[in-house]
Amino acid sequence: MKNYILENNKVTARTSDGFYNLAADKQAVKYYQQEVDERMIKFDTRIEKVEYLIDNDYYIDFWKMYSRPQIVDLIEYVYSFNFEFESYMAISKYYESYALKNGAKTEFLETYEDRIICISLFLAQGDMSLAYDMAKAIIKQEYQPATPTFLNAGLKNSGELVSCFLLEIDDSLNSINYNLSTAMQLSKIGGGVAINMSKLRARGENVRNVHGVAKGVLPVLKLLEDAFSYVDQLGKRPGAGAAYLNIFHADVIEFLDTKKINADEKSRIQNLSLGLICPDKFFDLAKNNEKMALFYPHNVYEEYGQYLDEMDLNVMYDQLLENKQIRRRYIDSREMLQLIALTQFESGYPYLVFIDNVNEANPLKAIGKIKMSNLCTEIFQIQKVSNITDYGQADEIGYDISCNLGSLNIVNLMQSEDFAKTIDSSMRALTSVSMLSDIANAPGISKANEMFHSVGLGVMNLHGFFVKEKIRYESEQAREFVDCLFMTINYYSLVSSNNLATELKTTFEGFELSDYYNGDYFKKYDSDFSFEFECVADLFANIKVPTAQMWSELSKKIKDHGLYHSYRLAVAPTQSISYIQNATASIQPIVNHIETRVYGNSTTYYPMPYLASDNMFFYKSAYSMDQMRLIDLVATAQKHVDQGISLVLFVTNENTTADLAKFYYYSWKKGIKSIYYVRTKNLSIDECESCSV
Repeated sequence: MKNYILENNKVTARTSDGFYNLAADKQAVKYYQQEVDERMIKFDTRIEKVEYLIDNDYYIDFWKMYSRPQIVDLIEYVYSFNFEFESYMAISKYYESYALKNGAKTEFLETYEDRIICISLFLAQGDMSLAYDMAKAIIKQEYQPATPTFLNAGLKNSGELVSCFLLEIDDSLNSINYNLSTAMQLSKIGGGVAINMSKLRARGENVRNVHGVAKGVLPVLKLLEDAFSYVDQLGKRPGAGAAYLNIFHADVIEFLDTKKINADEKSRIQNLSLGLICPDKFFDLAKNNEKMALFYPHNVYEEYGQYLDEMDLNVMYDQLLENKQIRRRYIDSREMLQLIALTQFESGYPYLVFIDNVNEANPLKAIGKIKMSNLCTEIFQIQKVSNITDYGQADEIGYDISCNLGSLNIVNLMQSEDFAKTIDSSMRALTSVSMLSDIANAPGISKANEMFHSVGLGVMNLHGFFVKEKIRYESEQAREFVDCLFMTINYYSLVSSNNLATELKTTFEGFELSDYYNGDYFKKYDSDFSFEFECVADLFANIKVPTAQMWSELSKKIKDHGLYHSYRLAVAPTQSISYIQNATASIQPIVNHIETRVYGNSTTYYPMPYLASDNMFFYKSAYSMDQMRLIDLVATAQKHVDQGISLVLFVTNENTTADLAKFYYYSWKKGIKSIYYVRTKNLSIDECESCSV
């Protein structure tokens, strides 16, 4: 076994003071770095390596954008930061998963600095000042591009810069075939694909006036699962897909049953993720303990000329019930809640999207409707289904969605020399990804990207920050910090988008119809932020927190010059990419002080960042937390995030389905837009790590 693994495995052994042996992880980093140095391709100068990588078709031809002295200067600048990895997990994750290697995988061709230089040169597209700004934000680990960008940017033979997509199926075989093909094309390039199936007719509906012959949603689910299994990115990892269905669709019970452990193998869905789209009406029915009608979408369309999932069911539900021509079946609404909870206890699914919360907060509501989310439930953008016609006829391509993501490291962001500059550099990096992404085999995605320029700037390392500052995750101080932080990020992301619109003389399509233009979006910022806790105010002492006057002035500038991006903020899970930053994932609480990872036949350990004997009690496990307070914190952030936040709930064997139902209801009432996974764990009496150290 490698010496760095042996050393890393000593982390859980207690030292003389009874604490974890964290020094062993630092030693593991040194041992791993020694192996990297031995396997790293050697050159006399760093610029010679760049020349080699370009000449041998590893990198694109940067000489078309930059002069040799410019690249030399950027190389020296990035290396001047003397970056060092903070944990064995960070260094091993980078070199095993992201660093460029030769064809035989025997030599490393890039250091961490080299990857950052390549990314910055590529995203800046010849703008040397921008390249410096991006490189600084990334090398200081204030900003982290998402995996596809970090992995592929600047490479000659690369994958795409984004890897998450949202599609919508219309109720026709043409549309099913089109979306199945598009999903496979996206999976081929490493894309995870979410598909809204709510328009598909239910089992037993009419087809061409032949009664009872429609096969329903489940056979299409099986086609999708098989498609993602077949197109598995050259065997590197399986294809990833998610299917969403409106909760009032007549096939919803069978849809959920596909995730039950005891489901028939013919109907069981093993690898495809499932999500439910839940209008407010569902919770109103459950609150009043009323029966819930499940409708047949094609029947609704025939009667009203409008699809069920396009209707405002808060308005139309009673009208549908009164119409005797509308076919329906019934389930007790609380029984539906219990079915969802039981399914989540067994499988973690379904994801839940509170679609009316989503559209109520949608600043583009006059332009279009948000209908679904992605594999991680943080992307919420308007969508228009494509009308796929027969061969020889012109298709009417709507617009689908791509997830263009990156994350700020909260710890380093709060210590940055210029908070606003870091946000601007991050927004410009994401904008470059948007401009450079064009996926020919997904025309709806290309069209939307060109029209709306959407990005998703998120964060990571919130729990790490709290521990560093000795703030309890469930506390009021934590919520106040989150409130101010996300308001401030929101403000400076809008400043950046406004500046880009001014510079490029371009706004997203339909800007004049948005709540940004008419000013409605800014009404919630009509008073100065008031700190209740001095300790929180101190954290922002060196940051210009936006005042009501600043918001008012920005609103006027935006009305005059527009915004480049239709959507700007989205908080993704960030689990894998967080390791490189030695950060806790997203804004979620941690599960263990020391995370255990199994790769092949070896086990490695990842101590949480900033863990020390005097702060370990602030690293309370998510399973031991009050989930209502977790929801409160996410809801506080959600007020300032124009898209969504991947919210994971943590339950144990002590929780019941009734508890889960309360969490759903409470999340919905607090304005949460979605619930991602529900994680379950069986607790034992010695489960509390903080008390056992």
